[in-house]
Amino acid sequence: MALAEIAWNRFGLGARGDAVPPADPRRWLVDQFDRWNPRPPALGGIATSGVAGQAVAQARSELRMVRQERRAAMTDAAAMPMAADPPDICAAQIRRGVRQFYLDGVAARTAAAVASDTPFVERLTHFWSNHFAVSADKLEVTGLAAAFEFDAIRPHVLGRFHDLLLAVEHHPAMLLYLDQAQSVGPDSPFGQRRMGGRAGLNENLAREILELHTLGVRTGYAQADVTELARALTGWTVAGLGRGGPRIVPRQPGEAVFAPALHQPGGRQILGKRYAEGGAGQSAAVLADLAVHPATAKHIATKLVRHFIADDPPPAAVARVEQAFLSSRGDLPTVYRALVAAPEGWTTAPAKFRTPWEWTVATLRAIDAPATEGRGLVNLFAQLGQPIWRPGQPIGFDDIAASWAGPDALMRRVEAAERLVGRLREPPDPRALATRLFPDSLASATAAAIARAESPAQGLALLFVAPQFLRR
Repeated sequence: MALAEIAWNRFGLGARGDAVPPADPRRWLVDQFDRWNPRPPALGGIATSGVAGQAVAQARSELRMVRQERRAAMTDAAAMPMAADPPDICAAQIRRGVRQFYLDGVAARTAAAVASDTPFVERLTHFWSNHFAVSADKLEVTGLAAAFEFDAIRPHVLGRFHDLLLAVEHHPAMLLYLDQAQSVGPDSPFGQRRMGGRAGLNENLAREILELHTLGVRTGYAQADVTELARALTGWTVAGLGRGGPRIVPRQPGEAVFAPALHQPGGRQILGKRYAEGGAGQSAAVLADLAVHPATAKHIATKLVRHFIADDPPPAAVARVEQAFLSSRGDLPTVYRALVAAPEGWTTAPAKFRTPWEWTVATLRAIDAPATEGRGLVNLFAQLGQPIWRPGQPIGFDDIAASWAGPDALMRRVEAAERLVGRLREPPDPRALATRLFPDSLASATAAAIARAESPAQGLALLFVAPQFLRR
């Protein structure tokens, strides 16, 4: 690939059909920092975290009532008025209402990526969303997954890692996904009064903060550090969806809040440092130190280099990005500039295999096609093996070719390419488009396959499953 193509594909989201190669590809990437819009028009109609959180809390309350009605109906069939919907139908309707937030979010995310003129920063938001993964397998997270990315990640993608870390760990989606909203300090006022000291301390969020979000695995922390961080985090909950009623958590339903009555009192010792009691400030102080820890710098640098440069991250590139993180104390634009400056990122051979999300966005950008409605996109990404905001595990989706390049996966992309191209009323000339997408490196085999196509639609489908389009 020529340098412009590397900027478009490896660092960006793929060239648009009318793209003009930038004269200075590296400068083109970093100049996007000044043009970045965290809330582009495509996201304008999407519910904020507050609105989505209230809706989720209301849905959970209604489902609780439905369960009560179901139990009553089982013992007294006459208790259910004839005009009312059966409980199962009511529950399904409530869940569909919550799922609509998810469908709208997937459509908006895709539309924003396809239309973006700052594709490097857009890709970075997707990177961080996967790094701080939540999974819409729970009803509550289904309704909040889009708001998590749009409200907690996008506004902080060009800030400091510390601010990004605080935003994601304190978002309702994260607190609910990793069960922090159910965690209670055994010696807290609530734990002693309501649960007799038998309150459950949940360590899920604490463990993932250390293992996935900051330090990384096998970096010197012990189980005692996980437990102490879990104690420091107690108090963080979601009003109406976590422990404690309105008197304990007097905030708007669905809102993330620190409730002192749930917090485990006392000082904490984490990674050899003592943290005095300070309510919400205690865990904030721990997160501030974790955000600039040397192990965090190495962990983040390794993941960035793996995502943008190679499945097997070149040590020199990792060291460059790691040093930028340390010297700037986690200033993310400084870190990104070091990533762009790494010579290993500009090798001409494609080094990364596009994930289903990346491939779909690149295809839609190439044909300048508007994103379809949410349900169709959700089905498409599920069929391709990468359902948006549903990795199924806190570690997120894999970022290596071995997870995406199997024969069955490639066949699904062939079928998807045919469907995406089939939506076009006037498909562009595939030969001309291929030349614009790869002005300096169009493979002769790709050009020959397109030339033999029986129709423009078939030619486009062949282009989008060509080896050089599948990689970046």
